[in-house]
Amino acid sequence: MRARRVVSLVPSITEALASVDPEGLVGATDWCTHPADLESYGVARVRGTKNPDLTAIRALRPDVVVVNREENRELDVRRLRDSGVRVEVTDIETVPQGVAELERVLDLLGWPRPAWLAEARRLWCGDLPPVTRRVVVPIWRDPWMVVGPRTFTADLCRRLGWEVVVPDAEAVAGGEPGGDPQQPQQRYPTVTAEAIDSAGADAVLLPDEPYVFTTDDGPEAFTRTPVELVSGRLLTWYGPSLVEAAASVCR
Repeated sequence: MRARRVVSLVPSITEALASVDPEGLVGATDWCTHPADLESYGVARVRGTKNPDLTAIRALRPDVVVVNREENRELDVRRLRDSGVRVEVTDIETVPQGVAELERVLDLLGWPRPAWLAEARRLWCGDLPPVTRRVVVPIWRDPWMVVGPRTFTADLCRRLGWEVVVPDAEAVAGGEPGGDPQQPQQRYPTVTAEAIDSAGADAVLLPDEPYVFTTDDGPEAFTRTPVELVSGRLLTWYGPSLVEAAASVCR
């Protein structure tokens, strides 16, 4: 097929698709911030990843709606499919999976694979480097939530030579919605700031998304562990940012 009308409900995938055929992208979420000129191509905003405007999506008459198993709700996928809309679900827990899923989606749409995607595969899909430091990566506060195992960000960090540290089970203050609060291997466990500061990491990495950590909001919570403010896009997005991340983040 050659899809001419695509709605993306995933910021990373929106950026990837726009790099190939921005005029074929007819809908995106409010969180799809890259590229910055999406509106100039007539891309309609369809609210957020967790609360998409299904009526607006249907009105765009897309050939395909692209979603992600982690970022989007199964309920929305089911409702779109029940109304006759084709929905393609991606599932990404590692960088190689991210590259492979983008290749698969582009092939499914009948769109060409861009040069940056081959470069991302070359840069990120080889053997793992030695571990050079241990980091904790919070993604939210009030409550504090951190990156755990089986996540794209944890795998990307590992491919930079950084091991993502998860606080001990007894430090977990809550849990991923619907998860077991006593299970330390949750994907995004809820913990205390004290647990993060006591985890024995070499650094706490505070990204600017999904929570916008700043110099005045986040670093003050930690007194024992060095804190670094980092780009959330470079740590959490799969798409053209992968090439930028490889060039910008010191390995």
